[in-house]
Amino acid sequence: MRLIRPARPDDAAAIARLFLISSDGLAAYIWGLLAEPGEALEAVGRRRYARTGVPFSWENALVAEQDGSVIGMAHAYPIGVSDAPTEEPDPVLRPYAELEEPGSLYLAGLAIEAPYRGLGIGSALMDATEARAETLGFDRVSTICFAMNTGAYRLYERRGYVAKDRRPLVPHPTLRYASGDAVLLVRTLG
Repeated sequence: MRLIRPARPDDAAAIARLFLISSDGLAAYIWGLLAEPGEALEAVGRRRYARTGVPFSWENALVAEQDGSVIGMAHAYPIGVSDAPTEEPDPVLRPYAELEEPGSLYLAGLAIEAPYRGLGIGSALMDATEARAETLGFDRVSTICFAMNTGAYRLYERRGYVAKDRRPLVPHPTLRYASGDAVLLVRTLG
């Protein structure tokens, strides 16, 4: 039996594992900067998602569960209109910081374990994320997608997400895509 549910604290490791997939190398870059000597990337992610009261927390994730195992996740947090953009000093991260949509629920990551892809789980997680946005009082959901990630890009377009802005990627060895753009996609709800 498959279930979409809010994440729990004990889901932090699964969320981190799936976020590594969803970020196409961006989480590996960030978590590599935060890692203690010898600390594995998934351990850094688990530590980050075990926190509370911050955007990158289990509190902001929904998970897809089958037979007691987490097989997918959607991680989304609010970007308030009062969140003043700041100049990102890291050139690799700057394009993403410049593509925020204040006043939206920001879908930071969506991933499904490989054996379960193509079964509608991603769409079910998107439905639940968009419903959560409306419950929280947001009229928009935003996400950033690599233009070269054509499968994800098509999924968002089919769901009514529209490209609002884009920035060229700054290549780094951890990133899956060495060229192209990061694209801000926004869907107005209701």
